[in-house]
Amino acid sequence: MKALVFHGIKDVRVDTVDDPEIVDSRDAIIRVTSTAICGSDLHIYNGGIPQPRPMVLGHEFMGIVEEVGKGVGNKLKVGDRVVVPFPVACGTCFFCNHELPGHCENSNPDHYGPEGGVLTEKGGALFGYTDLYGGYNGGQAEYVRVPYADYGPRVIPDSLTDEQALFLTDIFPTGYSGIDWGEVKGGEFVAIFGAGPVGIMAAKSAWLRGAARVVIVDPLEYRLEKARASANCETIKWEDRKQVIEEIRAMSQGRGADVCVEAVGFEPMRDLIDRVKAVVNFEKGSVKVLETCMSAVRRGGIVSVLGVYGAYFDNFPVGQFFDKGIKLVGGQAPAHKHIDKLLQYVVEGKVKLDDIISHKLPLSEAAHGYDIFRNKKDNCTKVVLKP
Repeated sequence: MKALVFHGIKDVRVDTVDDPEIVDSRDAIIRVTSTAICGSDLHIYNGGIPQPRPMVLGHEFMGIVEEVGKGVGNKLKVGDRVVVPFPVACGTCFFCNHELPGHCENSNPDHYGPEGGVLTEKGGALFGYTDLYGGYNGGQAEYVRVPYADYGPRVIPDSLTDEQALFLTDIFPTGYSGIDWGEVKGGEFVAIFGAGPVGIMAAKSAWLRGAARVVIVDPLEYRLEKARASANCETIKWEDRKQVIEEIRAMSQGRGADVCVEAVGFEPMRDLIDRVKAVVNFEKGSVKVLETCMSAVRRGGIVSVLGVYGAYFDNFPVGQFFDKGIKLVGGQAPAHKHIDKLLQYVVEGKVKLDDIISHKLPLSEAAHGYDIFRNKKDNCTKVVLKP
């Protein structure tokens, strides 16, 4: 089959690789009909999260069930059209039973542990997301093996197109998790940092949960324009950290936002000073967006972290966290927890997901898709690949 393979930093190629096979009774083989490039994929592409060997990338995919193992039972059958949540989760361990599939105790046996270190004792497995997270080949391919197929995949009604359903795999549940962690119940002022796909999905989710005011912050005008058009929210263009904080406080009688959602992660756009600081401190990337959230949130507010952070950072503002009484929450989104409810929102027309797509490309052009997405060329906001 054809698949997008990571070979090294900024080196991805569509190769011919072996077809996946059933290796466990709970496996299924999916013929991929649509897949997408995620901002999290760029952390591998850029070298921010190490991967020493070639690997098929991609954790946002859907398709048709081609084969099922005997242990799947009647949960799936050949011919079903499904979306697959991005965590690989068993459905039976302590964490799966507590709706925390990203911490599954059984899916990542070689690198799992309670510590959560930089290179050791990681969480549960993720599709196409390095050996540290299970080493499972991902879905930017013609076919993919799906473990625990009696627990993860959800059958999609024929009334929905691929594009309407695809983002149930990751970015919609992730954006929704940020708002859920933010305890949005109605009437809140929500500030979202990052006008990428996850940030826009968080804004859509904030409206679903009854937020009174939603603003998205980003340094790029074309992304802010997309946020205004697809999420019907206010926007702030990031010029500098102080300016953003002042604008958010001015919108809230000087207090700050009730909830700040960090949807950027450790690889924001940085100037020379930011880069020098990281080198001096032996740090990978930057926490400047998270630090800005800590200042922009009101006292007693919630900072919800969806952006990926793969390393430790010195000088984290723990004193500010304590003085302001901030609730800080984040991590891999529990996609399995929310996917059924979110699918119903899509079916009922309460939310539209496909309006963030800027590019649809054949799988053969996946390397080009990574280039334009990573370098923000051609007003790229989201790339969908068609095997």
